[in-house]
Formats: sequence, structure tokens, C-alpha cells
Amino acid sequence: MIRPPSTGRFAILQAFLLATVCPLQLWAETPSVLVTTAPVVETTLTQTLQAFGVLDPDPDQVLSLSLPHAGLINRVWVRLGQRVESGDRLLELITAPDAHMQYLQAQSAVDFARRELERQERLFSEQLSTRAQVDAAKKDLQDAGVKLQALQQSGQDVTQETLRSPIKGIITRLDVSQGQRVQADSTAMLLAAERSLIARLGVEPEDLPVVRVGTPVTITSVFVPGEEIVTSVREVHAMIDPATQLVEVLAAIPEDRVEGLVLGSRILGHLELDSRSTLAVPRSAVLGDPDNAYLFTVIEGRARRVSVQTGMERGDLVAVSGSLKAGEEVVVSGNYQLTDGMAVRKTH
Repeated sequence: MIRPPSTGRFAILQAFLLATVCPLQLWAETPSVLVTTAPVVETTLTQTLQAFGVLDPDPDQVLSLSLPHAGLINRVWVRLGQRVESGDRLLELITAPDAHMQYLQAQSAVDFARRELERQERLFSEQLSTRAQVDAAKKDLQDAGVKLQALQQSGQDVTQETLRSPIKGIITRLDVSQGQRVQADSTAMLLAAERSLIARLGVEPEDLPVVRVGTPVTITSVFVPGEEIVTSVREVHAMIDPATQLVEVLAAIPEDRVEGLVLGSRILGHLELDSRSTLAVPRSAVLGDPDNAYLFTVIEGRARRVSVQTGMERGDLVAVSGSLKAGEEVVVSGNYQLTDGMAVRKTH
């Protein structure tokens, strides 16, 4: 026979059940969300514009080496992209026979003009010639000498000539090859000063009004982003490149930072357009769209929805303005589950 529990025991059992069940019912009635928070910070943010580009030689420091006279390329000692020192041999040019013949003819003309002047002066001393004839002979000698000097300067007085590098630089273009016949004044190669480089960046046409000469630029390599070079905009071009549909912006690379850089490297430029002091929060704290942005702060264990206006961004931070102050906690994780006034539990 089963005996009913005594009144005292029943009261104890009832009290135990109430103590364990009621908190569960209370928790079910007031749900909470586990969240992660971060403080609102006051900092200086900079609005930046990203532009991809390439490292090129400074166009103001590129020499065009032309051939002084017609001839035959007998030897080429350099290759495209090769570094050369001042005085290094570049190529050997054999003077064309007709070009050398012009020099020989000019030399003969000088000799003839000199003998003619001597003859006229002798005749003048014997009163068999006039002063005008002597002056004409002097002019003929002068003209013949000028022509001969010009041919000497162009190298037509030698049958073979070696062109040497006038500076320390890099061969950026090579237009001749061994065995090629060339005409006078044709370009043989382009030689860029080794330590004069520029960042050639491409900017969208609609961004052009905010880019000016002097705008600070931070250059990084697309493939090695850890290395930064700080410089500024030197030139802003005024036309769209047909190949890229972008507008070119040039920034000079400081000479003390060119060591190890390679021409043609792909780079990324961060143009600093504006800087200002502002309140900022992690990007993950802001919900909604730019026209209806909001976030949640935590006050006494409950979420409070705050409408904000967003501004410039830097890294993971975004500028905000609204009913906020520095040091307040904002929800950065778990905020998608929140509503205004909901209880929250913070992670530690």
C-alpha cells in the first residue's frame, strides 16, 4: 500500500519545483541575445581614392639617342631593360661610304679655299687683285670650314664610331639591331635615368575634380603590399587614355626609395583627398543602407537602436554621426538579431 506524502514533505517538494521552474519561465518570457561590443572612438579619418597603375621612367629624364649619320650597325652591346653605367658602350656604327665621301669633299673644299685665299692675297700685294676679291676668298674659306666642322661633329670624319652612354640608366626602348642599315638622325634607343621614376596612375574621369597637384599619395605594390612609398601628385592630365578609358595622374617616386623597384611593376595608389576628426565605429556595427543606417548601443544590459549618418572609411573603421559619444559600447556581432530594447548578454 502506497502512502500519500506527508504535508511537510509535500510542501518541501512544491517549493523546490517552484524554485527551478519559475526562473525558466521568466527567461523564456524575456529573451536575450549574445553579442560582442566595441567602443565608439574619436579619431582622424582620411578619405582616400584608390587608383591602379604602373611604375614608369620619368618622361622628363628619358634621353633619345639618335644616330649622327647614315651607316651600318656593326655591333650592339645592350639589350632592352639592361642597366648601363655612364661611358658604357652601346653600339658600333660604320659610316656609310657616301656620308664619309661628303666629309672628304668638304675637306678638299677647305684646302682649295685656303690656297685661293693665299693666291688672292699675293696678287693683292702685287696690285693685281682687288680688296673685294680677297674678301670673297676669305668668305669662301670660312664657309668651307663651317661645313667641314659640322660634318666632323656628326662623325662623318671617321669610318667607324662607338656610341657610349652619357648617363647611368636603363634601356627602355631599342630600335636597332646588328647588321641594320640606318639613316641619319634615326632614333637608336631610349635611355631612362635609373633613379628617376614615376607612378603612372589611372583615375576615373568622374573622380578627377577631387584630385589636384600636391595631393598626398601612398604607393604600394600590388604583389608586395607591405612596402609603402609616400609621395604626392605631380601632374594631372586632362584627357582620357583611349586604351584604359582612365585619366592619367603622375606621382614622382623619391630618389631614396627607388632601390629595388622594377620598371613596369603594377602598383596601387591611395590618394588622400580629405582628413577630419570624427567619431568612428567598426564597419560591422552599422546596419541598413546609407540612407537609413543605424546601429545598436548597449545601456544597462539592453540594446538601444540609434540612427546614424555614415561618412569616410579607413580600414575597418567608418565615420558616424548621431546620438553617440566617444566611449559608448556598440554591438559589432549579433546585431542582426536585435530589436530596440531587447536584452543582451556580452561575450567576454
